[in-house]
Amino acid sequence: MRLIDTHTHLDFPDFDADRPRLLANAAARGVQRMVVLGVFQANFQRVWDLACADQRLFAALGLHPIYLDQHRPEHLVQLREWLERLHGDPRLCAVGEFGLDYYVETLDRASQQELFEAQLQMACDFALPALLHVRRSHAQVIATLKRYKPARAGVIHAFAGSYEEAREYIRLGFRLGLGGAATWPQALRLRKTLARLPLDSVVLETDAPDMAPVMFPGMRNSPEHLPEIAGALADVMGVEVTELAEASSRNACEVFGW
Repeated sequence: MRLIDTHTHLDFPDFDADRPRLLANAAARGVQRMVVLGVFQANFQRVWDLACADQRLFAALGLHPIYLDQHRPEHLVQLREWLERLHGDPRLCAVGEFGLDYYVETLDRASQQELFEAQLQMACDFALPALLHVRRSHAQVIATLKRYKPARAGVIHAFAGSYEEAREYIRLGFRLGLGGAATWPQALRLRKTLARLPLDSVVLETDAPDMAPVMFPGMRNSPEHLPEIAGALADVMGVEVTELAEASSRNACEVFGW
């Protein structure tokens, strides 16, 4: 069973003690490729170094809304410089993680929107997919995407919206990132939505080290867990796990041009 983890933070210090072992074990379990996403300017180099050191890892660079207070105007300039310098390098696969977070009420929405649109424009300029963080902000994200119409679209990370919102993203060409959240029985609305999604609209992810699935509660999440996550999601969606694995990997390859 071939799997692709489309969203990880393997550069985080959580993995410093055992990263090589983890990567070897994930590969042994069928996880052939993993995307590592930047979230602030200070970790761009670390993300890129990982992608250069291991052919199974691919880099995305972006400025995450959660770190809004850390971002500076020059960091957007530097992000564009990174994208220009790496343009055409197959190890750079996307712009991300960026987006809008309305769950954290202290994050200024106008500043978030400005940061979001600046990076969305970069994704358009460099013809790269956008890997989007969307929390309680689907309507605004969808409205913004309709204005920009990015040709390469991308992935809505950790999708937890309604079926109607899913349908809007799919119409815009985006895939929906599914991971640990929907493995929890209490995620009733999300599980009902997943059961209605076409297989060509989804990709798999872990968000490691976060969003642990129900079978590993309270543990550090890892690409090693993707087979169990895929199995649980396949049950929710009413398909065979091999069918979901094949479809999600094919979708990921289409998103990233692999």
